[in-house]
Amino acid sequence: MHRRNFFIAGGSLMVLSACAANGVDLGEAPSASSLAEDARIARAVLPAQTPRAELLQPWTGPYQGVPPWDKVSAAKLREAILEGIELQRAEIEAIANNPEPATFANTQVALQMAGEPLDRALNLFGVMTQNIGSDDYQAVDTEVSPLLSAAGDEITFNEKLFARIKAVADGAAAAGLTAEQTRLSERSRDAFVRSGAALDAAKKAELGRINTALSNAFTRFGQKVVADENTFTHIPAEAGVAGLPASNKAAAAAAARSRNVPGYAIVNTRSSVDPFLSFADDRALREQVWRKFVNRGDNGDANDTNATIAEIVKLRAERASLLGFGNHAEWRMQDTMAKTPAAAMDLMNRVWAPAKARVAEEVADMRAIAGHDIEPWDYLYYAEKVRKQKYDLDQNELKPYFELTNVRAGSFEMARRLYGFTFEKLAPGTVPVFHPDVTVYEVKDAGQPIGLYYADDYARPGKRSGAWMTTYRGYSTYDGVKNTLASNNNNFIKAEGADPILISLDDAETMFHEFGHALHYLSYKITYPALGGTPRDYVEYPSQVHEHWVLSRPILDGYMKHVETGQPMPQALVDKIEASQTFNQGYTTVSYLSSALVDMDLHTRATPPTDIDAFERESLARIGMPKEIVMRHRLPQFNHLFTSDAYSAGYYSYLWSEVMDADTWAYFEESGDVFNPDIAARYKAIILSEGNTTDRGEAYRRFRGRDPDVAALLKVRGFPTS
Repeated sequence: MHRRNFFIAGGSLMVLSACAANGVDLGEAPSASSLAEDARIARAVLPAQTPRAELLQPWTGPYQGVPPWDKVSAAKLREAILEGIELQRAEIEAIANNPEPATFANTQVALQMAGEPLDRALNLFGVMTQNIGSDDYQAVDTEVSPLLSAAGDEITFNEKLFARIKAVADGAAAAGLTAEQTRLSERSRDAFVRSGAALDAAKKAELGRINTALSNAFTRFGQKVVADENTFTHIPAEAGVAGLPASNKAAAAAAARSRNVPGYAIVNTRSSVDPFLSFADDRALREQVWRKFVNRGDNGDANDTNATIAEIVKLRAERASLLGFGNHAEWRMQDTMAKTPAAAMDLMNRVWAPAKARVAEEVADMRAIAGHDIEPWDYLYYAEKVRKQKYDLDQNELKPYFELTNVRAGSFEMARRLYGFTFEKLAPGTVPVFHPDVTVYEVKDAGQPIGLYYADDYARPGKRSGAWMTTYRGYSTYDGVKNTLASNNNNFIKAEGADPILISLDDAETMFHEFGHALHYLSYKITYPALGGTPRDYVEYPSQVHEHWVLSRPILDGYMKHVETGQPMPQALVDKIEASQTFNQGYTTVSYLSSALVDMDLHTRATPPTDIDAFERESLARIGMPKEIVMRHRLPQFNHLFTSDAYSAGYYSYLWSEVMDADTWAYFEESGDVFNPDIAARYKAIILSEGNTTDRGEAYRRFRGRDPDVAALLKVRGFPTS
């Protein structure tokens, strides 16, 4: 995402309400000539500067320029970031000290342009720290993070700048600004206020201290967790991997060879651990692998994160108080769809009770097979036994249908049928990449090139765990940037030679999920970059809904073909999957929702805890956490919460988004065609393309004709709807 979005927190201020709003007047869009005139005025305000650092230069090459990965090094990025901060400082000062009266062009448009060289460098840096993560990049991250935090505070606390921003927003109607320009101006003003722009000098200084301390703590937390995830469980003999599917055995053997140890290695990341816990017959080894995984960041050693978490929550509480809020959650949720912690808790509590009840049923079924109590390292293993018994469905029967390249091809076909997007692989060397494993595709919309899609699929030491999407550059018409550069990132174990990489149905759905994020950004048709970010509890909605198409018949028939026979998945097997769709939803819901509930509990406390382990235990006991399950993300490794503020007091957002996701899928299904072209066209135009140019609650009502129905979510999970 563009760093010049720095002053927009992103999100709607409106809670989804019962009021129907089937339309919204977007006003007349700015003409090309007026955009060009605004840009001319804005550029005249900014000082003429020529960056010295190589990585601050405008990107060159096709697609309006591509990231120069072939020129990137840690030293060059350090140089670029330090100079970029100074260049941005000069631009902000020029805007703030402009003697002309504040206008939308000389203030807001100028702010969109300010910091573009730094933006380019930071987009490169974000990828190198997350996808490569070597020691030299981590060292630069440690150095520059507090400097970037201080530079952001300097902008927020600039009184002259804030006065101009406020003047433009307050005078929007009198100036005849369009609806989109007014929204940008008002959101900018409000975001500055939430970030402390209206505080007095002493409080600004204190807030700056807090923000810098938080930046340092976020960096330390992330580096500690990555260090623990670089460990592995060594299994020297084949007996230790008995029960694992052949593909998982091969991946574990490859992981061992890459670490120069004999036998097998179970890497301490979810993509390696979950298959082991699901299929390995050796119960003692399952416990060993499980304990290593759930205790990341919680071992009392140099990588222990508990003290860092305590520091973060203390600083967040101090900041919230300074800004006039009762707690961190109240501050964070001002600019979300839910808006208040109470609204988020209402939804979570509605789902929590039936989820726990389902866990009790699942555990009873597993005990009947196991003949002993179910421990957390037993749950996935015996769940597979129950699945086989109840539905005659073996997950190993599914994996041959989900070969990695075929799954990606299936996701491309989904995008073509729904939205008219096509993806064509570029020949290696066409554009630079940051690692040889990265594959790049040209993206077209209705035959017209609109950008590039980068796929980085494989795990490597230093790379953060999990799967995620990021953008190197987004769409905006105010400056004529219409080629979006998006990426998806995974952590599959790379096969040796030409061996196929077989993934689980869950992995396939995760790929479609992250691809949904990419489609969201590739669909943008927005004027100003600062209106690109959607609310935290909305942004997961366009990604989650795309998971449903994995098992749609056209995708199965065309792409999910057996790796050996070449035959598509038979309908009888699909029927078994669909019959078992609500299977194990107790486990899935409780493991996720417990993390969201503890997150909200942590960030609504009047007095933040100092003993994080004790707090976690007490919080889980208070909600009645089933002993057979552990949180999906325990606090000591909860990157969502403690590597930035992004998902703090916001992990509930996946559930909030899933209400819209389930309701949207029901809309497609009820039409009789899950690729219904009319619904898909409206979904693209309203839900995907608008960014945050309109209130997202109103946008959903324009798309669906009403508010989303939470009953659709409960039905998808197999819980009672009344």
